[in-house]
Amino acid sequence: RMSVRARAPSQGSLEEPDDEVVPYSDDETDEELQSEDDLDRKPGWSIRANDREYCNQPQFKKKVFLCIKKSKYSGNAIKTYKYNFFTFVPRNLCEQFKRAANLYFLCLLILQIIPQISTLPWYTTLVPLVLVLGITAIKDLVDDLARHRMDKEINNRRCDVLLNGRFVETRWMNLQVGDVVRLKKNDFIPADILLLSSSNPNSLCYVETAELDGETNLKFKMGLKITDERLQEEDQLARFNALILCEEPNNRLDKFVGTMIWDSERYPLDLDNMLLRGCKIRNTDVCHGLVIFAGNDTKIMRNGGKTRFKRTRIDKLMNYMVYTIFVLLVLLCAGLAIGHTYWYESIGSKAWYLYDGLNYSSSYRGFLSFWGYIIILNTMVPISLYVSVEVIRLGQSKFINWDLQMYYADKDTPAKARTTTLNEQLGQIEYIFSDKTGTLTQNIMAFKKCTITGRTYGETNHQLYHFLVSCIRSKKDPQILEFFKLLSLCHTVMVEQKGDELVYQAASPDEGALVTAACNFGFVFLSRTQDTITIMEMDHEETYEMLALLDFNSDRKRMSIILRFPDGKIRLYCKGADTVIYQRLDANKTTQEALDTFANETLRTLCLCYKDISQAEYDAWAQKHQVASVSMGNREEVLDTVYEEIEKNLLLIGATAIEDKLQDGVPETIAKLAKADIKIWVLTGDKKETAENIGYSCQLLTDDMKIHYGEDVNVQLRNRQTQRRNDPQGRNKKLKELFFTEPGKNALVITGGWLNEILYEKKKKRRRLRLKKLRKRYTNSSNPPDSSQPVDDWEKEKRQEDFVDMACECSAVICCRVTPKQKANVVSLVKRCKKAVTLSIGDGANDVNMIKTSSLIITVNLQVPDWSILIM
Repeated sequence: RMSVRARAPSQGSLEEPDDEVVPYSDDETDEELQSEDDLDRKPGWSIRANDREYCNQPQFKKKVFLCIKKSKYSGNAIKTYKYNFFTFVPRNLCEQFKRAANLYFLCLLILQIIPQISTLPWYTTLVPLVLVLGITAIKDLVDDLARHRMDKEINNRRCDVLLNGRFVETRWMNLQVGDVVRLKKNDFIPADILLLSSSNPNSLCYVETAELDGETNLKFKMGLKITDERLQEEDQLARFNALILCEEPNNRLDKFVGTMIWDSERYPLDLDNMLLRGCKIRNTDVCHGLVIFAGNDTKIMRNGGKTRFKRTRIDKLMNYMVYTIFVLLVLLCAGLAIGHTYWYESIGSKAWYLYDGLNYSSSYRGFLSFWGYIIILNTMVPISLYVSVEVIRLGQSKFINWDLQMYYADKDTPAKARTTTLNEQLGQIEYIFSDKTGTLTQNIMAFKKCTITGRTYGETNHQLYHFLVSCIRSKKDPQILEFFKLLSLCHTVMVEQKGDELVYQAASPDEGALVTAACNFGFVFLSRTQDTITIMEMDHEETYEMLALLDFNSDRKRMSIILRFPDGKIRLYCKGADTVIYQRLDANKTTQEALDTFANETLRTLCLCYKDISQAEYDAWAQKHQVASVSMGNREEVLDTVYEEIEKNLLLIGATAIEDKLQDGVPETIAKLAKADIKIWVLTGDKKETAENIGYSCQLLTDDMKIHYGEDVNVQLRNRQTQRRNDPQGRNKKLKELFFTEPGKNALVITGGWLNEILYEKKKKRRRLRLKKLRKRYTNSSNPPDSSQPVDDWEKEKRQEDFVDMACECSAVICCRVTPKQKANVVSLVKRCKKAVTLSIGDGANDVNMIKTSSLIITVNLQVPDWSILIM
């Protein structure tokens, strides 16, 4: 019998969905974000294969300056450096003189050049100023030269491109949109490329995405069946002239929508067909692709965004100190100048031995002496202030790197400070936002228990466990066989054969654990193609035709697969979160009780169900699915609607329970943070019962805390809203009363559905203008609105502030069933309302939005040694 090993990444699962929409936060601008509406509009990107001249047509030109136009299609050369030979001095000096102290000493130097007011030689200020500017400029130059070298190395990498019917080697920088390229094993992908064919069966291509999202597991991409069959040889690729219509370049790593028109036929394209720049070809000897986005238009470059300088509280304090000292200096010098004017008027002008030969009036002499005193007392503003702080920060970052208490011995990985400008913020953190899966827990999933047709099986009840094994061997209960057959068929796992061992490449740890569990019970997943899935059912091999795969996303929270059995029967298998599965069937009360029991044991749960479909029903649905799959406008929404039509009247088989153990030392760490009066928020996609019990396990929640749920919060917020409306002055001032007046600790446990009522989405620039008008109109109104709920954006804003105030009175907050978008919005809301230093801790792609929104980031990935602990 073959041995099976599952390999899965530390990222989101069916219970913890991936990113959907990049949220608006205090650190983002409208120009950097691209919404669903932007991406779903009519496609404006058109590419003709093997035709470079097509992209240079007049309709594809854009105006860059006055009447100068250039092609909207970017070349493949990239530029990440800030300076060149001509711009280094002016740009660097401009950046440095944005600092208050540097600008102050520049003005001082100008004053010292004027003979009438100069009291010290000009070089006494010039030398230290040039020294300070020079040290900073050298540091910036060294950093930028490293970027120049990196850009040159990347732009000069080599790949094979099809030109004039033959593959020739060329530099990456010479690639253009519409080129056909050939990539080999271990090659980095030079651009965003549409996969056409590969040396693997069924056009499969394995890629490593470590440089894109930090995950070291292999992911698979798959070309269209038509291109794989017809585009294997060089001459076939040379004749390829398809037209690609797709979305314009954007920063969405999780989405691509396009259509290929070839020989009058239309074929849908999605992210599974794309090889993104920054990935690496693995386990694939040769593959061919078509360049869709190049250079700065690629998704990885679009995600780079504009370089932003995060200002710490120390930076703001230093500028404030410089301004304050300067004001005091001006007042002091003004007093001395007035004194000098009075002295010259009463004494100096009458003493002949003090006459200097200049016939200046006393007031003019006072004016000149004011600037003279400014020069004499210039050392009140320390010119070395910023340099000293930079040196201290550099030393602190080294101490972080050398800290043995943050060294992870199992992987021989130390902590790594990725910046030297934010480390002092670690001592000013007031709020910590943490993911649960992979951060508080180990993200190593183990199949522990299951419930099938109302009966629970697991390692705590060995008699029932052995009974389950005997039922499978004897094939007495068809529902038990159907349960494990579903686990072996309904997934997106890829299998790789290494000798006698099967290695499962899973998109999430949950899927890897479930497929491995099915294998252990005799249902072994063997292989898959574009159209089939093959499994070993106990003692015989079966191949099922895959008619459709209904993908998982964070809104659906489920995935389904439609299969044709060897006997011709068509069946839909579905697995997903209980909240969405139960809406599509008559819930089994016994199964619901088992799910609650699993959740109380901090196990992650999924429901499994199926449905038989007639041929006529499938044919009608397949036509709608085909139309939806080639739609260029709102394709995801159209597909979701089509999926909803088939995913109904399902029959529940049972549910699974997977264990995710706590990381070592989590309870002790949380206890120490609580002693430091740091508030901890846990943001997770798990169900409420599981999240709450994990909270008790890690001592975030304790028995002496009073737990408040969404309904309790609504009551408190309505009372505060009514109080504000009834108080004439309450509309314009912040109410100081506490929400919780009873003695003792409090904690909040709320769901993502409830958070939707608080985290309404609006673009802030437009909202601020509107709020000013609303406040004015509401303040002047003599008729208060109805007290049932918020009536305008101003009241919603106040409701948000009330929610944050209430949450901050609690010792702990747990937000469950939240999407990555909601995670980021919660962090942004607290930053905006409390003006506090926040820290986000995450471990995977589904935490990217949350950690980018926060003031400080710690990324912990103990399963991926290259990441270690990342402080930004």
